[in-house]
Amino acid sequence: MNPQPILLRKDQERRLLAGHCWIYSNEIDTKATPLKQLEPGQAIEILSNRERWLGHGYVNPHSLICARLVSRSPEQHLTPALWIQRIRDALALRERLYERPYYRLIFGESDGLPGLIVDRYGDLLCVQITTAGMERVRGELLAALEQVLRPRAIVLRNDTAVRALEGLDQQVEIALGEPADTLVLDEGGLAFEVAPLSGQKTGWFFDQAENRQRLGRYGVGERVLDVCSYVGAWSLRAAHLGARRVTTVDASASALERVAANAARNGLSDRIEPLQGDAFEVLRELRDQGARFDTVILDPPAFIKRRKDEKDGTQAYQRLNRLGLDLLEPGGLLVTASCSFHMGRDGFQRTVQQAARKSARSLQLLEVGQQGPDHPVHPAIPETAYLKTLFMRALPHF
Repeated sequence: MNPQPILLRKDQERRLLAGHCWIYSNEIDTKATPLKQLEPGQAIEILSNRERWLGHGYVNPHSLICARLVSRSPEQHLTPALWIQRIRDALALRERLYERPYYRLIFGESDGLPGLIVDRYGDLLCVQITTAGMERVRGELLAALEQVLRPRAIVLRNDTAVRALEGLDQQVEIALGEPADTLVLDEGGLAFEVAPLSGQKTGWFFDQAENRQRLGRYGVGERVLDVCSYVGAWSLRAAHLGARRVTTVDASASALERVAANAARNGLSDRIEPLQGDAFEVLRELRDQGARFDTVILDPPAFIKRRKDEKDGTQAYQRLNRLGLDLLEPGGLLVTASCSFHMGRDGFQRTVQQAARKSARSLQLLEVGQQGPDHPVHPAIPETAYLKTLFMRALPHF
């Protein structure tokens, strides 16, 4: 059966021609192609207002991002052969980049598979489907992953809130094998126990791996503060680099239990000081106690998840960074990150600078990190360049 064609309104194809793949509901000519006739996830052909063929994709009439373009070749329909080819292409990049099979294998739009995330932990794949179009072909995608990678186990981490925007339920499923709840991975010579079935996201944050490796270039001093630590990736790296005391802050007791277990696994328990609580409250308490640190690491969850959250989220980033700077020794290192794609690099840098001025500090920007190359940026889709990690020095005299 041929895909259903949809027509765009006049001049609404420009973003697609520039390389983007999202189509919003107000960009579709709903008189010529009524959306109510289409099913969530249905395959479509995308045409301009003058019926110029633009690509194959899928639609969800109930979502603000109403359609996504997947293929720009008329002969390349949304079939199992396409999924296999895209997965092989993605795998070829990661195999060039990494000696061991621990990385993000599929990064949605950047790998030509919008709505699909796959993290690889050796012979276990952690899959997250975020759109109705990918959900509709879930069986084909899983079969393609099995054919290309021959994994021992596949876990579906479809418990992300973004699925609700597509009218999809949220749940965790085991699609293949009998995976254990925990596994151990190596990052830069340190061993971490992670939980792909129950941890945050898919159990680990591969996107910051290369930025954590950069930490050694700058030196961390003796006292380090790691805020929003999760299972301790930054904390243990700092301790491994020579920090004598790393104060590790997280709101989750279970996350801090994993920090302690990971510290013991690496022989670093005597250097890690876990501290449970809300990041803002803990930082205020430490400030009032007169605590000071040679390095402050701020790696919070996204404060801006939707465009309408931009004002409040920007204020939250500014407050967090001001509190962090209040605890930083003159000449100390601030490592601060934002994973909010609604806040660009310039906006984040400006927000941190405003925090510095309110804290009466002067900063030097040493380096800007982004997500690792297993999270490639699509040049035409700025939303894929979501992670900004600033390495900054607080000037000793200002």
